[in-house]
This record gives sequence, C-alpha cells and structure tokens, in this order.
Amino acid sequence: MKNNTVTAPRGFLVAGMACGVKKSGKADLALLVCPTGAKAAAVFTTNKITSAAVQVCKEHAKSPEISAVVVNSGNANACTGKTGIKNAIKMCAETAEQIDADPRNVLVTSTGIIGKQLPIGKITKGIAKATVELSASPKAGLDFAKAIMTTDTKPKQAVRQVEISGKKVTIAGVIKGAGMIAPNMATTLCFITTDVAISKSLLSRALKAAIGNSLNKLTVDGHQSTNDTAIILASGLAGNRPIVTQCPRYKKFTKALLGMCDDLVKQMALDAEGATRMFKVVVKGASTKVDAAKAARAIADYPLVKCAVHGGDPNWGRIICAVGSSGVKLNPNKLSCKLGDITVFKNGKPVKFDPKKASKVILQIEHTITVDLRAGKQSDFCYGCDLSRDYVAINADYHT
Repeated sequence: MKNNTVTAPRGFLVAGMACGVKKSGKADLALLVCPTGAKAAAVFTTNKITSAAVQVCKEHAKSPEISAVVVNSGNANACTGKTGIKNAIKMCAETAEQIDADPRNVLVTSTGIIGKQLPIGKITKGIAKATVELSASPKAGLDFAKAIMTTDTKPKQAVRQVEISGKKVTIAGVIKGAGMIAPNMATTLCFITTDVAISKSLLSRALKAAIGNSLNKLTVDGHQSTNDTAIILASGLAGNRPIVTQCPRYKKFTKALLGMCDDLVKQMALDAEGATRMFKVVVKGASTKVDAAKAARAIADYPLVKCAVHGGDPNWGRIICAVGSSGVKLNPNKLSCKLGDITVFKNGKPVKFDPKKASKVILQIEHTITVDLRAGKQSDFCYGCDLSRDYVAINADYHT
C-alpha cells in the first residue's frame, strides 16, 4: 500500500480516534509524534480573535525542538477565556506525560464550533488511548487525516519526494478546511511532515513562502477562522547534508514543498462547502503586486462571479464589475478578460465569442480567468470556487 499520509517521511508516528468531542461519534482527536524530536515552524491566522490553541501554540512553536502535535476537532476552543487557555495547556501537558516529553515541546490545535468549553476530561482520556495506537502505518496516517475534519467531506493529503545531497527527502501534508477560508490564512489546519535536515530558521522561511504562494491564495467565502494554523515538522532523518543556507538544495526543497502545498489547496477548493468546481484568477498588467493580488481576490470573492461559475455562465460583466470596484489602478480602454483561452472582453469592449464553448470551459472541474489591467507589469493570482445552494444549506444547518 502506497503511503501518501504524514507518516511517509521518516520519524513520525500518528493516531486518530473518537474521544467524544463530536456528538456524532466520529473521530475527533489526532496525535502526531516525532520520537527523536523535530525542528518546527508554524504560521497562524491574522484574525485578531484567536483561539486558545493558537495562543498556546504560538508560544510553544518557539521551542528549539518539538516532540508532538495534539489536535481536536468538533470544538474550536475559541472565545473561551482563561479556562480555554488552561485546557489548551492541559492538552499539551497530558500529551507530554504520555510520551515522556516537555509540555512546551508539544503543539496544540483545535477546530470546530466557537464559544464552547472543551470536554477536557474526555480529551485527556482520549490522548492516553491515542498514544497506545501510535503507528507509522498508512492506515494510522489516514485515521489522523479523518480525525481533524469538520465539514470536510473527505480527507485531503499529498506527498512529494525530492533528491537532496544524494538522499531521498519526503514531504507529506494533510489539511482540513471547507469554510471560513480566505487569504491570510487559507489553511484552517494544515500539518506537514518532512525528514529533511534543515535549520529551524530556513524551515520557517520555506513554510512562509510555500503558504504565501499556495494556501494563502485560496478564498472560499472571504472569511478566515479564529483557529487557522499551519505547522511543519522536520525530523532530519533523511540523511542529507543539513541545509543551512539558501543554496540550490534549499531551493530544491522549497520547490517541492510549494508543489505539495499547491496540491493540498486544490483539494481544499474542490471540497469547499457546497463546491462543485474551482477556478484560478490570474491578474496581469497591474501597477503593483498589491494591486494584482487585490484585483484577483476581488474577482474570486465576488458572489455573483461565484454564482456564474456554478451555473456555467460566461458572464464577463460580473468579472469586469468586480475589478472596477476593487479600487486598483487600471486602464478602462485597454482592459481585457479571458475565460480559459477564449477572449470575451478586449480593449475595454466586449468581443464576439461562442457562449457554448465558453460555458464548457467554466463547467470544467478547474478553469482559469485571466484579466489584464494594462496599468503596469505586475501579476498575481487567487484560487476560488463556485457558490452553490448547498453552501447556504450547510451553513444554515451548522448550529451551535
């Protein structure tokens, strides 16, 4: 059985199980352990309201070495005050005791409903049971992926391998998230493992770059969570010559990491709440990089564009409207737009095109919308997905 889970790199054990956080009885507790210790880096939500888990995890991530990550789903442990902080710390302490580690070397994340205290008794008992089930098997990796899910309909995993210093380096990732997803950060919860030998500072730089050019480019509904966290752990067991400078070996690693993250983001877009297809918005000819990113996101976020994509409607007017209202610098008389390879608007005017062919492009699982602002030379992109009736139904039925 091919291992495409977070246990694929050397040095990682995981477990996923149900401990009673979710009323449904589905898996809701996950544990990731690196017995030899790992270098770690993390990035977090920029939402000013952060969960207790994020607050504790930020502090613990500063540790030189990380032994484990403990995760619960079904309860965000957000807006829970001092009790929430105590419970997040307790999750770390219980995990540390079970694996004989320092509590500050344990990272914690939570996801789920906001504003409710964790059933900490159930969770601590679950942690004790989970440590007994720790394994490097593909099944354990899949159990971990399932245990971190909330409104996701399926687990999302990816693996990449690259040769560095004559050694095979493996990078694996798992992600959850289907709603409350918007740039900075569009990760919800993401866990990446690798066996590369690399310095902590460069691992952090690599993660930020990879997230910035993949997961932070995704918007589902224009909202970011209180809990968004992306963590990478490097066991250093691949045997490669340690990467300590931004040398060609570092660039090779970052390229593979970005490819893996891009794989995850596309899986996330296609499993977004109610989504049936995704699209990529590419904005060219912007006067600044900021303008390019702003215009791309304005299009991807625009509900009328998202509805048109769902209906397979080549409604370029909605795209042009989104760009015009985004506040970026543009040349109205030179503005152009393409759906896939079909030009639908050029030099500020509509052009004749076959609506049926354009509709077929939009109805694909993935297509690209390209807009040229003709105001400069900068470009950027954003991923989006369609807005369906199911999105409303899912979020209307998701009660506290």
